[in-house]
Parts: sequence; structure tokens; C-alpha cells
Amino acid sequence: MLVEGIALGWLLIVLGAVLLLVEAYQPGFFVAVPATVLIILGILLLLGVDILSSPIALVVGVLAAIVAASITVWLYGRLTPGHEPPKTLSRDSLVGLEGTVVAPVDPETLAGKVRLGSMEWSARSESGVIPVGRKVIVVRSEGVHVVVREVT
Repeated sequence: MLVEGIALGWLLIVLGAVLLLVEAYQPGFFVAVPATVLIILGILLLLGVDILSSPIALVVGVLAAIVAASITVWLYGRLTPGHEPPKTLSRDSLVGLEGTVVAPVDPETLAGKVRLGSMEWSARSESGVIPVGRKVIVVRSEGVHVVVREVT
């Protein structure tokens, strides 16, 4: 049984290492936990702990796997970026934002431009021409441009 355990131990270690490489090259699969557990169980088998037939060794193997998984999850949490939600900008999130006209805006064309925060957007007005420098508010977004109204 010792030879089979050593062979299985090496197999588990190699499989765990392959899974860790997959996680390194394609982050997000979260295969680091099973990879670590496989490596720990493989090491136990190489050390002669027969986790497959002895009840006490099985308990040791399960406890080692739980500890390895817990440490891996903790380390994974420490290595990943902060817990802030992603900063994405959708066109619907523009409604209600105030900005400044940087190119004259009129209701007929998309030649007008407005600055919303640090970004410039193509814009048209709800009604009438809005000259450069005026403050506007976004009333809706349509495709890749926004519709604005002058703030009075």
C-alpha cells in the first residue's frame, strides 16, 4: 500500500500544481483552494499517512484539507484588490449629472459636447441652443450621446 500511496501522493501534488498554474494564468476560477488541498493531501500521502484506509488518518487528512482551504481563502482575500465595487460607467448612470458645455449644443445635431466630470460626451439639447461655458444637467441618454437641459 505504501507504493500506491506514494504514487497517488505525487499525482495529487502534480494535479494541485497544475490547478495553481491555471489560477495564476486565468484568475477568477478560484481553483486555488482545491489545488492547495490536493497538494496538502499529496504531501500527507508521501509522508506515509494512509488517508485512504485508516479512520484516524482520514480524520487527519480532512482536518488538514480544511485548514489548507481556510488559509488559502484567507490569503486569496488578502491578495485580491480592495472590496470596493467596480467603478463602471453606464449611460443610464449619467442621468442627473451636471456638466459644462464645451462645444455649442443644439437640439438638431450631435456636434455639441459637454464635460461630465472628467469625460466629454456628445450631446444635444432638449430645446434651443446652449452656448459654451453654460452649466447643463443630463435629462436622458440616447445611444452614445446625452440629452441635456441648461441649468438656470
